[in-house]
Amino acid sequence: MDEVAEFDRYARSYDEIHARNGALGGEPPAYYAACKQRIVERILGKGFSLPILDFGCGVGTLTSLLSRSFPAVHGYDPSAESLRVARERAQDARFFEDRKALPRDEYGAVILANVLHHVAPAKRPAFLREVTALLRKGGTLIAFEHNRLNPVTRRIVAACPFDDGARLLSSGELIGLLRGAGMRRIRRDYIVFFPRALRLLRPLEPRLRWLPLGAQICVRGIRQ
Repeated sequence: MDEVAEFDRYARSYDEIHARNGALGGEPPAYYAACKQRIVERILGKGFSLPILDFGCGVGTLTSLLSRSFPAVHGYDPSAESLRVARERAQDARFFEDRKALPRDEYGAVILANVLHHVAPAKRPAFLREVTALLRKGGTLIAFEHNRLNPVTRRIVAACPFDDGARLLSSGELIGLLRGAGMRRIRRDYIVFFPRALRLLRPLEPRLRWLPLGAQICVRGIRQ
């Protein structure tokens, strides 16, 4: 079964599976999507009005949150079943199933939320160049990925049925991919440090962006 069919199969149970696998952190999938939403808001600014693309949007958990923060949000995913769920969840967003239909040089920002570990390593440079071409000049690419240095993250990914065969990236590889795609002003942050049991410490997380122990990595850059 190919990966698109696998995500079609899990579309209706995606949140349940994620919640079960993420029990070590004590939070549902919506918590992690909300973390990403806040980071995107911080990077782009709440007054950002250019179109935003959630590339690999899956069932639209993040897309729906972005639609509350920004006026023009699009989503793309090759899984038709996932998009059916996403359209129910994010009714103000516009969705694409055909990658070729995505407009080039259009978006002020493209979000890749835990997408790249599903792309075969040899194909990642070309994939990033393709995604970058969707940005207008000066547009921002924001990529979130699991941090393979974090043992809890590795355990969660290993137990997740739709992450079977996923190849996690190092932060250095992420930065290199953005640089190879022609991005500039590249920055890296480590994010999501404290589980629910330590949630009172979460206000400290912005000060820990340099520490390579966060559950996830955020790397961003600007298209030249």
